[in-house]
Amino acid sequence: MTLGQGVTLGPFNLHVIRILIAVGLVRVIVRGERLQGRMNSLDWLMLIWGAWALFSSLFHRDSIGVLVNRLGLVYNGCGIYFLLRVICQSLDDVVRLYRITAILLIPLSIEMLNEKITGHNLFSALGGVSEISEVRNGRIRAQGPFAHSILAGTVGAVCLPLMIGLWQQHRKTAIAGIIACFSIVIVSASSGPIMSTLFAIGALIMWYWRQRMRLFRWLAVLGYIGLDVVMKAPAYYLIARIDLTGSSTSWHRAALIEAALEHLSEWWLAGTDYTRHWMDYGVGWSPDHIDITNYYLRMGVDGGLPLMLLFIAILAKGFSIVGQTLQQATNPLLSSQFMTWALGASLFSHSASFLSVSYFDQSVVFLYLTLAAICSSSIQTTSIQTTRSFTTKTRYKDTLEGSLTRRKSLSLVAADSDKK
Repeated sequence: MTLGQGVTLGPFNLHVIRILIAVGLVRVIVRGERLQGRMNSLDWLMLIWGAWALFSSLFHRDSIGVLVNRLGLVYNGCGIYFLLRVICQSLDDVVRLYRITAILLIPLSIEMLNEKITGHNLFSALGGVSEISEVRNGRIRAQGPFAHSILAGTVGAVCLPLMIGLWQQHRKTAIAGIIACFSIVIVSASSGPIMSTLFAIGALIMWYWRQRMRLFRWLAVLGYIGLDVVMKAPAYYLIARIDLTGSSTSWHRAALIEAALEHLSEWWLAGTDYTRHWMDYGVGWSPDHIDITNYYLRMGVDGGLPLMLLFIAILAKGFSIVGQTLQQATNPLLSSQFMTWALGASLFSHSASFLSVSYFDQSVVFLYLTLAAICSSSIQTTSIQTTRSFTTKTRYKDTLEGSLTRRKSLSLVAADSDKK
């Protein structure tokens, strides 16, 4: 559904996603459902992130207006995350949910392919998106129900590793989902989603060297430092050289990082209300800001370094949980372990995408869905370990009691023999 579908209550815009979150929360309350196990560190990080997002609004010029905006941000993020944490309580639930996602991506990809051919977006009938598709350098950029073609393509990219993760257990569903994801990425005609797809595939390939990830992480850090030393411009200006479709604005994304660092004193504490002076050009939809095409910096502009670092900590903790889950895995099926790895690959694709696009529509659902699914897969491992530990202790106890009983019986027999 597009963001054009929904109701407005005063300053609050309740589009379809927010209404569904509300319905889900009512269901949880009525049924008395709750999180499986205790609150983990990722859950707490989400709550702290939400709390600072709300608190930092007090430092802005229009604190009431900013607070309303932050309420929407926190409601979307925490609402989606915790609702899915309750609903998905095992890896089996996660697999089932992504099978449904694969089925839903099929008609979406067909509509976007039609948009690519005709230049008309059928979702415009629902409001929220333009009927005539964007054309850049002679290329039609299909966007479907999403607010921008880059966001539409990014959804296809981040879902791709999850579809591949279904391959061993549900091959037909996986094939349909993979075709749909590739189609969505291609018809979006944007460099960002293509790069996100390459990052996702690269992360999946690293499955074969998963035992050496610490080494690869250090090599990546040292490699970046080496590039920063030998290059005239900062190493992040490598982004400016990426243009896979002939219509990319990669230079802006690199220059944005440099501008944000130069004006760090303006936004480090709690964000800023004005970024227009950061660059020579602005955007038509805001007289106060430039185009913040970086989700990390978007967090910084909204809530300062604390909000940005909390957001990065959430992503880092997600990766950490994937690693811990695989190290402690008791499920001998490689298909289950690979699905957990695919969740990490999807999160990696999200993390790479954040350098080139800010999520400002329903695409954010896929981020918090992935984080919630990662937690669900780890809880199942813990549950299996606890069950096996209990079973082992029970068997040991039964064996010990059986041994003592046999010894007692043998002693009685020996005593009877002596009397005779």
